[in-house]
Amino acid sequence: MPVSLNMNMSMPSWFDIIGLSPDSQEDEAGIKQAAENVKALIDQEVKNGIPSNRIILGGFSQGGALSLYTALTTHQKLAGVVALSCWLPLRASFPQGPISGVNKDIAVLQCHGDCDPLVPVMFGSLTVEKLKTMINPANVTFKTYSGMMHSSSLEEMMDVKQFIDKHLPPID
Repeated sequence: MPVSLNMNMSMPSWFDIIGLSPDSQEDEAGIKQAAENVKALIDQEVKNGIPSNRIILGGFSQGGALSLYTALTTHQKLAGVVALSCWLPLRASFPQGPISGVNKDIAVLQCHGDCDPLVPVMFGSLTVEKLKTMINPANVTFKTYSGMMHSSSLEEMMDVKQFIDKHLPPID
């Protein structure tokens, strides 16, 4: 889809990005529509026999942002969220204090490179502080990776694997 920040040129994108500062305008309609699309995917998996509490949402950058937003707004109880190099979109739309939804105790692994020039680590820090006021803070983990830019690393992927192994143990 065309992305404003990319001079309206098309690129893979969940929603439009207008700016990269904490006070930039956000594509509210696009974010909400993308979240509905993900919720429909969850519903389809549930219809296929996967219990929603065996589903972890995850993504990188925009995908991580969408994963967080979807988990905090869905009525399906999820196993967790892996949010890599991202932020919480539409953060001002959430009430102050704890959410009352089914995912108020959801496990979140949020990871960020400390040299990310695109989504600065400060966005990750602000997001984790907001999350800790919304959901059980004991279930929110924030990891940073020295020297990592807007990318991933083996260390980060090993942390993701450990998170998945912990929150989706094998079923006998």
